Amino acid sequence: MSRTVVVIGGGVIGAACAYYLRLRGWQVTVLEAHRFGAGCSHANCGFVCPSHVLPLASPGVLREGLLSLLRPTGPLRIAPRFDPNLWSWLWQFARRCHRSLMIHAGGAIQPLLQSSRRLFDQLLTTESLNADWQARGMLFVFSTPRAMAHYAHTDALLRKEFALAAKPLTSSELHTLEPALRPGLAGAWFYDTDAHLKPDLFMRALETRLIDRGVRVVENSPVIGFQSEKRRITAAITPDASFSADSFVLATGSWSSRFSKYLGVRLPIQPGKGYSITFSRPAVCPRYPLIFEEHRVAITPFTNSYRIGSTMEFAGYDDTLNRRRLAYLTNSAAAYLREPPNQTVLEEWYGWRPMTPDGVPVIDRSLIYPNLYVAAGHNMLGLSMAPATGKLIAELLTNTAPHLDPTPYRLDRFSR
Repeated sequence: MSRTVVVIGGGVIGAACAYYLRLRGWQVTVLEAHRFGAGCSHANCGFVCPSHVLPLASPGVLREGLLSLLRPTGPLRIAPRFDPNLWSWLWQFARRCHRSLMIHAGGAIQPLLQSSRRLFDQLLTTESLNADWQARGMLFVFSTPRAMAHYAHTDALLRKEFALAAKPLTSSELHTLEPALRPGLAGAWFYDTDAHLKPDLFMRALETRLIDRGVRVVENSPVIGFQSEKRRITAAITPDASFSADSFVLATGSWSSRFSKYLGVRLPIQPGKGYSITFSRPAVCPRYPLIFEEHRVAITPFTNSYRIGSTMEFAGYDDTLNRRRLAYLTNSAAAYLREPPNQTVLEEWYGWRPMTPDGVPVIDRSLIYPNLYVAAGHNMLGLSMAPATGKLIAELLTNTAPHLDPTPYRLDRFSR
């Protein structure tokens, strides 16, 4: 008997859910409010990064954040406004900035990252997806000896708690490995676990495979509510039509909290606005993905371009392109790169990351509608966690043994 499911959201999480559900025989419809693969899945930095196991909520981040707020061009900005939901979120976030809670959250984040890293290898090979995939690792680069030495404490913690080790590189070793960087930098820590791809290429290729496999993709169809009967969702409602199914998956990223009344608990997800600029390749282009930890800025090299991205802006759903944020990216990158970012600009972009206070996503069923599931709140790691999330959702819907323990991603943790 055919089982039908509607996946709400055509970003990378929704796409992964649709893919793994279709592999298990479900008839899948994807409803996307705008274009498939748009939003935060379009022009992020493309990292597939098991190295990013620690959540944003960590000891010292509050002090660092407050200092950043005093600098208008710093990596963090909170737009002044009356927003009780934001201040409630910030309070919950602040309460989690402790070592034990950080390690606990990392214990939930790591399985998704590690599983997804393996699944990406399978997915890209099995489906022959052209996504500019490169598995070279990642460099955390430091400009000062003090910052380089300070990261040794993080490395020690990651080794002890997560068996995740980085290789330290001296200034000369770094310059030999990555000549696109300026000489004289303090050094770097190298993670060979990581990889990267070009997100828009990946999403286009995956959409093609989904359609080839019989998945129906409906664009420009925002879901505005649900029909229900006897504690079951019967249809997803858009302005133009209703879509009936046996089950429903809510994968709407930073917009997911708007559906809290269907979940039985207020979903504390805030839109954390990130930016990127994509340039044509310079004569000397980085070979490795780079993170400049002191500035919270990242570089991703692609075959025909490279991207500078990051920053965090809590400004609600403000849809303006903040030129100060973009200038911060280019100015920060210029302090590290041999060739400053003055090449042809191919794209300027922003996206709203779905931020939870504890840094852990929600992958669970509704507390009041057993056939409604949610896969949201992946913070800055949606791409990195997508395949494992999609596979876990498919396992939950088919009542099969999950390949990961789903307990850390429970929805009811926010009701305690």
